[in-house]
Amino acid sequence: MQYIIQYLTIFFLFLGCFFILSGSLGLIKLPDIFSRIHAAGLIDTLGTGFIILSLIIHSGFSLLSLKLLLIPLFILFTSPVSSHAISLFAHESGHKPKAKIKRK
Repeated sequence: MQYIIQYLTIFFLFLGCFFILSGSLGLIKLPDIFSRIHAAGLIDTLGTGFIILSLIIHSGFSLLSLKLLLIPLFILFTSPVSSHAISLFAHESGHKPKAKIKRK
């Protein structure tokens, strides 16, 4: 049973690191602020969620696990609000999306 817990911990830790790395590359490679907000949201929700899930599995199910569950819950509520505030400020500052939609 101890090996299963260790393997699950390592799996979710690497999965969280993968999402954080891919979101960080998105912050570098994407062309405008509106696209980069999406990459930052990926880092917030998926990356930290999987890393905290690995910490919960590693620590066992106790009061510490309950406290660790509050962190992604807080991120889940604050990330969309901050992304919306950033995009609203960027739009009001005159930034335009660089992707062009072709219409028929």
